[in-house]
Amino acid sequence: MIGKLIELRSGGTLDLSVSTLYSILYRMEERGWVKGRWVEKAGARRRRFYQLTANGRTALIRERQDWQDFIGVMTDLAGLDHA
Repeated sequence: MIGKLIELRSGGTLDLSVSTLYSILYRMEERGWVKGRWVEKAGARRRRFYQLTANGRTALIRERQDWQDFIGVMTDLAGLDHA
């Protein structure tokens, strides 16, 4: 489900498998960036829900800045102007 959502929101550019997504989530949980919990409902499969932690918010801010820096450098190297 989430893999399809990512694919749709990226216009088909990103197509991540469920195993890839869970590997990422497990690593994020080990680092303390997200916290997972199992939810069980009668007549339905149990599901795992994840919530961003305070450490995860800090990491997200840092990662966003790193990504913006990377895009800036690549834009400069390619000789592109911002629209």
